[in-house]
Amino acid sequence: MSTAPTTGPKRRVFRPVEVVAVRRLTPRMVSVALRGEALAGFEIAAPTQHVKLLFPAPGQDAPTLPVAGPDGLRFPDGQARPIMRTFTPRQFDAGTSTLWVEFVLHGEGPASAWAGQAQPGHRIAVAGPGGRMPLPLGPGRWIVGGDESALPAIGTLLAALPASAAAEVYVEVDAASDETSLASAADLSTTWLHRRPGSFGPALEEAVTGAEVATAAGVWVACEASAVRRIRRALLDEHRVDPSALVTRGYWRLGEQDHPDHDYGEDAA
Repeated sequence: MSTAPTTGPKRRVFRPVEVVAVRRLTPRMVSVALRGEALAGFEIAAPTQHVKLLFPAPGQDAPTLPVAGPDGLRFPDGQARPIMRTFTPRQFDAGTSTLWVEFVLHGEGPASAWAGQAQPGHRIAVAGPGGRMPLPLGPGRWIVGGDESALPAIGTLLAALPASAAAEVYVEVDAASDETSLASAADLSTTWLHRRPGSFGPALEEAVTGAEVATAAGVWVACEASAVRRIRRALLDEHRVDPSALVTRGYWRLGEQDHPDHDYGEDAA
């Protein structure tokens, strides 16, 4: 009798890349183009997917990558581990093996500091992509909300909507200088919300919960973790949004340098 082979967990692939271009989108956001032969076979299969970026540790020109061993991948002993952060890949060109990633320059943290000084030739690594879009992005009216950290994901979501859809987008930013262009085949309406000094999320919360969410085909919101919980609670409890039509993501948390991945804000319900 033969036994079918079993399949274990898919091994994460770490792809060394280097910067080939840097483009300033706004005073506080840059788009960095990454290229490398290791990106062969890379594919963004769904909007709002994420990748892990591995940055060099202090004193390194390139990040240390894990190597295969009898117990799986592990980082070599005696070498500094890379700094890892999660980002939404904005665009990938398979023809040139070029991956575009957008960074908010918020003045704190190793990823923001690296992006603020990124130049062609600088080396990092990419792992992923992972994640999925749980909402089927078809016809109908969509409510989309976020802050600066969500702009790359919002861009991929809008690009996936068909012309038969309509999207109401609400984005909270620091100032008018943070506003950038958004495009979609869908009928698009964008409202830019300027943040109240020292606050993160109230303006976005008022706009999203004040929209006509009851008739929306789906609602997608990503921002600061505490704010996304308030928004999710209001949409579920006060506006009776169907949980299956709601996606919330806490991309960062005020006071934390490296907020854990996979924060869906569902503990707010």
